[in-house]
Amino acid sequence: MATARSLHILKRHQHFLNKVHSTGLARGFANTSDEGWLRSMFAHKVDARKDAHSNLLSKKETSNLYKIQFHNVKPECMEAYNKMSDEVQRELHRDADYPCEVIGSWNTWYGEQDQAVHLWRYSGGYPALTECLRKLNSNMAYLAFRKERSKMLISRHNQLLLEFSFWNEPVPRSGPNIYELRTYQLVPGTMIEWGNNWARAIKYRQENNEAVGGFFTQIGELYVVHHLWAYKDLQSRQETRNTAWLKEGWDVNVHYTMPLIQKMESRIMIPMEHSPLQ
Repeated sequence: MATARSLHILKRHQHFLNKVHSTGLARGFANTSDEGWLRSMFAHKVDARKDAHSNLLSKKETSNLYKIQFHNVKPECMEAYNKMSDEVQRELHRDADYPCEVIGSWNTWYGEQDQAVHLWRYSGGYPALTECLRKLNSNMAYLAFRKERSKMLISRHNQLLLEFSFWNEPVPRSGPNIYELRTYQLVPGTMIEWGNNWARAIKYRQENNEAVGGFFTQIGELYVVHHLWAYKDLQSRQETRNTAWLKEGWDVNVHYTMPLIQKMESRIMIPMEHSPLQ
């Protein structure tokens, strides 16, 4: 029985190959191995696009630009750094002339230690960012803050981000919560495919209101994606993630997106006292 079935499969395979050659399709495989052209037949593909992925993936109804800052703080200065950041951010929020707002501020709990992470939103895109920087550069109190802050830092870097159109809009939330920032360095050229898959997958991660925001870089390290999640605690995080695997379709998303990733990182973060995301 098994032999008859094997012969049947071989005959079907031979019939397919004969059809390929008779229709001239074999020319497309002339310079590839059997493994290569078979993989090309069954691989998950995304149609070629003729527009920047920033235009295809970001929200059209808003012109928000985001900035994420990573500050590595001297361990002995962390408390003073947090206090000073609190005072400056409150002052900026009270001044309506600045077209920016802090979405969230955190200290890393697990991941890179003695680190502060800040997420800013500029309502109005690049013009708002330029206007804000111009005003800050003439704000003597802010310049004094930057000078004092520099004494507390070991290193710092930032990125400019856009938000994915299919992700939740980041809004203030009450706590207490812990936050996970999952960062993915993608293979160059795969951002559209990542977006296509996650536009379907995000529905599997909404039941516990854990999805906070999804972003991709425009300036800084390129082809970097940040997913921000909120959980009650680490146990809740584990249970929520385990539940996703019980839903039909989640495994498919993981299967197709894992090959797109060059590197990934997870930070567990605790909100600072003044953070709108608690």
